[in-house]
Amino acid sequence: MAEFVFSLGYLGLFLVSLLGATIIPLSTEIFVVGMPLLGYNTWIVILVATLGGYVGNLINYTVGRKGTEFIFSRYVTIKPEHWEPAAAWFQHWGAAVLFFSWLPVIGDPLTIVAGAFHTDLRIFTFWVILGKIIRYLILLGITNALFSQV
Repeated sequence: MAEFVFSLGYLGLFLVSLLGATIIPLSTEIFVVGMPLLGYNTWIVILVATLGGYVGNLINYTVGRKGTEFIFSRYVTIKPEHWEPAAAWFQHWGAAVLFFSWLPVIGDPLTIVAGAFHTDLRIFTFWVILGKIIRYLILLGITNALFSQV
């Protein structure tokens, strides 16, 4: 699968980032780290991965907001053991917790909870994109530091 995604270039990265931001268990790090190593522009990789992840989280948000009326709701569901901590985090910390929407296991439910709680889309967008951009900047900064030493 990795070979196929890399063969699609930025489109492949966008699709993997989108799918990885939904409840589909898919790690995007290998692609985000691998693309600059293959010669792709680091800033475009950050932009594309962030946008793909945001669109995936937007699907989650819509599922939460629309509930069973939304077409993907039959495919995008959360186990109660993931929903409850996400709802508790959201109620305790508010929309700022969406900064951590990139976290495994808890991040996807956070974005669904945000939709269910009818969080303002502008606030949702701000925190989700900020979290993803900073995540990718740190990830690629560490990768660059490691590989520039070789």
